[in-house]
Amino acid sequence: MEEGMEKREWLEKEYLVSAEEMKEYDKNTIEYFGVPSLVLMERAALAAAEEIEARFPHGGRVLVAAGSGNNGGDGIAAGRILRQRGFSVDFYLAGKREKCSRETEEQIKIIDKYGCPLQSKIIDKEYDIIVDALFGIGLSRELAGEFAAIVRKINESGAFVCSMDIPSGIHTDSGQRMGEAVKADLTVTFGWRKPGHILYPGNEYCGEIVCKDIGITKESFLKRIPGIYTYTGDAGYGMPCRNRGGNKGTFGKVLVIAGSVNMSGACELCAKAAYRMGAGMVKVVTPEENRVMIQSGVPEALLSTYEAEGEITEKLHNILEEGMRWADCIVIGPGIGMGEKAYAILKQVLAGEKKPLVIDADGLNLLAKNSELKGCLEKEGTGGGGRRIILTPHLAEFARLYGCSLEEVKKDIFDKPKELANRYGCVVVCKDARTVVAVPGKKEIYMNTSGNDGMGTAGMGDVLAGMIGGLLAQGMEEEQAAVLGVYIHGAAGDWAAEQKGRYALMAGDVVECLGSVTKRKGMGVK
Repeated sequence: MEEGMEKREWLEKEYLVSAEEMKEYDKNTIEYFGVPSLVLMERAALAAAEEIEARFPHGGRVLVAAGSGNNGGDGIAAGRILRQRGFSVDFYLAGKREKCSRETEEQIKIIDKYGCPLQSKIIDKEYDIIVDALFGIGLSRELAGEFAAIVRKINESGAFVCSMDIPSGIHTDSGQRMGEAVKADLTVTFGWRKPGHILYPGNEYCGEIVCKDIGITKESFLKRIPGIYTYTGDAGYGMPCRNRGGNKGTFGKVLVIAGSVNMSGACELCAKAAYRMGAGMVKVVTPEENRVMIQSGVPEALLSTYEAEGEITEKLHNILEEGMRWADCIVIGPGIGMGEKAYAILKQVLAGEKKPLVIDADGLNLLAKNSELKGCLEKEGTGGGGRRIILTPHLAEFARLYGCSLEEVKKDIFDKPKELANRYGCVVVCKDARTVVAVPGKKEIYMNTSGNDGMGTAGMGDVLAGMIGGLLAQGMEEEQAAVLGVYIHGAAGDWAAEQKGRYALMAGDVVECLGSVTKRKGMGVK
């Protein structure tokens, strides 16, 4: 959970609003509903002033660094409120006054009547608090010259920095640093969090993020819903209900096709995660060399093995056919390697039973490398096969599958997953520090906010693939299983980090914490 966000008991959907959307909703509130823009500005200023006062109850020396746009007006009004509450406040305007917005000019006139001079340069003076109100969400160009120098001066001041809406120099939609950027201790944003608050490196510049209601509500969407959402709250409340009269067959059967010689851990983690998410039965198909490790590591799992070397045999073909008929969903890819046998297995699975399918890791690399396999995938999805398929690539796997560079993916983390989802007719889980989930034919995209940097370790993807498989086996639709799986995966990682610390965190720790994260929903009855 992000700092400053109130813990919610129930699992809730929260929108993350882009700069363009926020400007539209602000305009709708003013023009359609008739709420004066100065009223919204005053509410934003009051919200920020109260957050600062809560952290400095005995007052302090404040500098308001304001730009000429409405963000500057928010900051000037906040400084006025702080001054009236006993703070010593100086006001500095970056840029030319004649370029100020109408609302910001009104705020300047107000402080002038209160006898507060507006500085044209930052005085060489020590401040306890600096209010960053230079640019807000409207910035679209890199900071240079005078503005870059102002940002550097703020960062070098040693003062507590509160940014209005978003730190100046951070792009609202991408989280990228636009040349220079303010390093805030506190960011007070309004209405909804923005993608730039969540994505890196923007998140690291925000400090504590506090989101305040200033009167721009969901009614202001006027049916144009934001394109990005996330989950907050207790992950367990999203879990499928349990049938108290059920049995191991009731809760779904997962076929895990994973592992290769010296890669037993991938299928073990995947199988355990499927069980921990509530699946009733798990069958592992893996090379014979992994038999002892799987039988000792996951004794609950059924096991079928095959010879790792040589061509695909009739025995292996039959093992796969029988397993696919038995299963309610299939997970393939973790640790299977890139050899001819792995290729043949994936091809058979794509052409086999039309069960829900999760393709991860080496399965994705095989797809990226082979046009025939990509054709099979496309036939199953966009070709009208109607199969429910989820792809779970990390950024490098995504780039190979899409056919672009890693940097291109990072710069277009929302649109490219949607394009890939539409290309193959599959749900795409693009994994990174902030994982996104795209659904074919759907404009809305999910961005995950749970999890932590301790999860940047081997095996985490195997765990996620098994978790999603476990949810699919219990009857969840693919979008819901993918999104909830990602959120719970991160929540379990946060839980594990509290116990182990982020440095010591391992994939197996996340598996062991899944029960703690999901148990709140355990009393549900189907």
